[in-house]
Amino acid sequence: NQGKSMTDHLQYKVQDNIATLTLHRPDVRNALSPEMLDAMVEQLNAIQADTEIKVVVLTGHGDSFCAGGDIKAMKEAVEKKSPMIAKYSLYDGIQRIPRLLVDFDKPIIAAINGPATGAGLDIACHCDFRLASDEARFAESYVNMGLVPGAGGCWVLPRVVGLPMALELAFSANLIDADEALRIGLVNHVYPKKDLMEETYKLARKISRKAPISVRLIKRAMYQGMNMDIRAHLDQISSHMTLARASEDHSEAVNAFLEKRYPEFKGE
Repeated sequence: NQGKSMTDHLQYKVQDNIATLTLHRPDVRNALSPEMLDAMVEQLNAIQADTEIKVVVLTGHGDSFCAGGDIKAMKEAVEKKSPMIAKYSLYDGIQRIPRLLVDFDKPIIAAINGPATGAGLDIACHCDFRLASDEARFAESYVNMGLVPGAGGCWVLPRVVGLPMALELAFSANLIDADEALRIGLVNHVYPKKDLMEETYKLARKISRKAPISVRLIKRAMYQGMNMDIRAHLDQISSHMTLARASEDHSEAVNAFLEKRYPEFKGE
């Protein structure tokens, strides 16, 4: 089953309970546009509400993942907007994406096919994990433009790679390759470019077959637990566990285990 976006700047499809969002402005290395952001917000909200969709894949068209902000649009913003209008344009523009993804409780995988820089890197880091092509490159490049990370980079990057490495990436704007990204924990896996999407969908299908209530509660507990003390976290988990135990998924899994119907329970 297929879906259609409200703009050519974002392609959308659904297959095997997996939704794929493809950033699609290849002439500007998939730089973000207002139309693309509007479509992303619309599609992510629709995906969140669609019980048939279990996993989301975010990728870029062609040779780039996302070059971040459109430099031409930045110049126009400086020339035409007062500081206050520019502030709210940012809040009501790109910053909708990190606000939405913080509360998005389905797994979302960034399949980074090529360079991810600036806001493109920030958005990738707001995904749950990142699989990279061996041709991918990464830079927190705002400082080169005399700017600060505008899409939640200062919040999310330290949570992904740790504070010292995040500061080094942001201060230096160094462009790092896929192997270095793997070494510092920025990405989970690196694959040859020709294999990236196959490997991404292999993992997405595996996750999509797991109990959806369990997956969503685990995601919520992990992210919220990063901002809780252990007692608050354990109190939350006791509530989540009660919900999970009441689900049909749990009952079926227990019966399957006892009846040895699942290959993983047979040692296969």
